[in-house]
Amino acid sequence: MTSTDPSADTPTGPPIPPPSSGVQLVHDLLLHVPAFRGAYESHVFRQGGVLPHVFFWDVVQGTVRSFLAPEAEPDWRRTLDFLEERCGRGDTAVDEVIVTSFLGDLPSPHEPGHGIVRQLGPVMAAKFGRMRPQG
Repeated sequence: MTSTDPSADTPTGPPIPPPSSGVQLVHDLLLHVPAFRGAYESHVFRQGGVLPHVFFWDVVQGTVRSFLAPEAEPDWRRTLDFLEERCGRGDTAVDEVIVTSFLGDLPSPHEPGHGIVRQLGPVMAAKFGRMRPQG
């Protein structure tokens, strides 16, 4: 009988660990906002794997670009909705990626796209306000 457990011993070596919460966040984001697929593929090619904090730089750039040009993809509303829902679950590893590498990299008050901050849901807005009280 063949095991479908990804953590079981593989024919070529030790068990493969399940993805980290941060990597799972990236994979789930791609399911919710497929327009990030190209950025993801480029990221994996350049980095040799998924580095959630690094990938989220691309997420911020795409989200802000979409906010500034409403017809652009990926849809900034879908991205914010997804991150708001995930940020409210209480997974500290996921929160660390979202707070540090998404909220922390949003435009400053003097930069184009800062208005997106006013569109954050209540959970992310509270975290953003604690992290950057001056905006």
